[in-house]
Amino acid sequence: MTITLLIADDHPIVRDGLRGIFTGERGFEVLGEAAHGAEAVTLAEALKPDVVLMDLRMPGTDGVAAITELARLGNPARVLVLTTYDTDSDVLPAIEAGATGYLLKDSPREELFRAVRAAARGEAVLSPAVASRIMGQMRAPAQEPLSQREIEVLNLVARGSTNKEAAKKLFISEATVKTHLLHAYAKLGVKDRAAAVAVAFERGLIGS
Repeated sequence: MTITLLIADDHPIVRDGLRGIFTGERGFEVLGEAAHGAEAVTLAEALKPDVVLMDLRMPGTDGVAAITELARLGNPARVLVLTTYDTDSDVLPAIEAGATGYLLKDSPREELFRAVRAAARGEAVLSPAVASRIMGQMRAPAQEPLSQREIEVLNLVARGSTNKEAAKKLFISEATVKTHLLHAYAKLGVKDRAAAVAVAFERGLIGS
């Protein structure tokens, strides 16, 4: 049985490469290509592919929004995320939105073929790195979320603000800033400002 595909990626070279890979392999047919999430949704509705290879970070409508919309529309296509990013802020939203699988772009060709075939059957597919990350989260104790104020303080720290400068910008005392930082350290499991910023960024709590 031939598995039909839709490729969604904002880089033409990546789309060309994926089309070439699957066109040269028996059992696959590429029906179309999309340069952003909105186009992926439109083409998936029109072409009804078995599997959508979905990048995450695209201009306009991103991959997670596209996956969410396809689920809302009841589109039967299985979505296999194919991206270079494996951070918590990328992996979990995509899976929660309804992605059948999550694969990294540096995966070997044969692994990609196996993943697409498995996704077409409705089987969950995770790259080893992503699977390890998720298992680690499941085994870790539940983490208390940071408050909005703690996130605001960390954002300012990440941009180079001192405690005094952060206090002035947030209209609070310097002592209060220190208290928020100490609470953030405890929740993130770190001991200093640099580590707190790094972990908060890794978890998608603050911007770069």
